[in-house]
Amino acid sequence: MNLRTLSAMAVITGASVMGATPGLANDPIPASQVRAINLARNTAVAENGGLTVYRPQPCMFQTSTGGGDCLVNQDANGYTFQFLGGVPGWPENGSSPTTETEIQIAPDGRSVNEVLYNGSPR
Repeated sequence: MNLRTLSAMAVITGASVMGATPGLANDPIPASQVRAINLARNTAVAENGGLTVYRPQPCMFQTSTGGGDCLVNQDANGYTFQFLGGVPGWPENGSSPTTETEIQIAPDGRSVNEVLYNGSPR
């Protein structure tokens, strides 16, 4: 099957050739949210001893989704992220996280409003 055949089939069936799901919005993540996740992640890394001893949960590296499951609230007060962390490699090797962080970042993503929690997983 070639691209022309696939395109014709897509038109007939209403499917997409490029892999996009019909009906789902592909809204871009606001720059403030990308700044917010980066600031939240870097703040947690600094608070917990640096990258040689601490790594945040993988969702904190998902800038293309704005933090995914780690973004727990977004309102007029800013962006609130809640995530686990631990020794480097903890999610990959199955070891338990040692730290939980909850942090609120300003709406423009440029400053930390408050570290709400940074301690043992609750």
